[in-house]
Amino acid sequence: MIITSVDIYRFSIPMEPFTIATGTMNYAQNVFIRVHTNAGIYGVGECSAFPMIVGETQDTCLMMAKEFARLWKGANALDIAARLQQLDDFTAGNTTIKSAFDIALHDIAAKNAELPLYKYLNGHKRIVETDITIGINTPVKMAGKAKEFKTLGANFIKVKLGKNAAEDVERIRHIRETIGYAIKLRLDANQGWSFDDAVFALQALGKYEIEFCEQPMRTWYDDKLPALMRLSPVKIMADESVYNHHDARRQIESNSCHYINIKMAKCGGIAEARRIHDIAEQKGIPCMMGGMLESRIALSAKLHFVYASPNIKFYDMDTCMLGHLADPCTGGVTYDGYQLNISDQPGIGADADEQFLKGCERYSI
Repeated sequence: MIITSVDIYRFSIPMEPFTIATGTMNYAQNVFIRVHTNAGIYGVGECSAFPMIVGETQDTCLMMAKEFARLWKGANALDIAARLQQLDDFTAGNTTIKSAFDIALHDIAAKNAELPLYKYLNGHKRIVETDITIGINTPVKMAGKAKEFKTLGANFIKVKLGKNAAEDVERIRHIRETIGYAIKLRLDANQGWSFDDAVFALQALGKYEIEFCEQPMRTWYDDKLPALMRLSPVKIMADESVYNHHDARRQIESNSCHYINIKMAKCGGIAEARRIHDIAEQKGIPCMMGGMLESRIALSAKLHFVYASPNIKFYDMDTCMLGHLADPCTGGVTYDGYQLNISDQPGIGADADEQFLKGCERYSI
């Protein structure tokens, strides 16, 4: 099955401002692609650039997408390993835009097999309930948002921290006093603390029954994580410290994390996500499925991956619930409260809305 052309779209999704320790996003800087073949099957992929985390912007993703499309023209779409190696041989990094191309190939392969992607990956459906995230704000406003989510039936709340350790402790104190202890709390410092701040914050937060804290420090302090693990009463989840399975191996062997957050935009897509998952499973380290600001298109691919990945025990799959002001997806994931479901349509079962695409900048290679 030969790749004949690739359509590339600037897939900007307006959203309410969302703040984490490293900055504020006013719209989702996404890219959507369709990889066409001579068999009449096309695959779709989407990625979400988060420059302050991964270092790619929407513009860099668009530029690299054009290069990747030229590389793939005339190549076999079903040889996924060769196509992805082609991208890696061409450029290091650029995992965000690589993830869109990876997803599109998996969509083609599953459609060709006439299977939903999770079955193509030898998976099975199970209950998947996402957490819901609170961005950084004042302690009172964050507690109010937590109360709102509790009223809406959330069982898991993820709280963004990392601006100021002492204020972060107050944020969690206010939240717990407002919502009690029935709801599980997860923290994400997004690399915002120093080692001393992380020790202070996590020791102070231990009494609030925190499930785990993601990425407390900058990755250049990874060598300090074993010491933090010994001092913290809160379990540590590696996020930005793990881009690929080699990072996962180093983190696990150095006793630097209890858990690992897998994100397509960090690792480059489903193929590398499986490698991270598998090495973590072998070492007894549970994983979480996370994301940037993807729409329900990429989210659909992630849900299929979760169904095929038994070592994914935590679900941070609320990206398109975080203030997206437009839904550019047809088909795909649906929410029943905070539980995710998807049909058994072949492939990832999602596509872009044609009306939305009419307003998007487009390139065809």
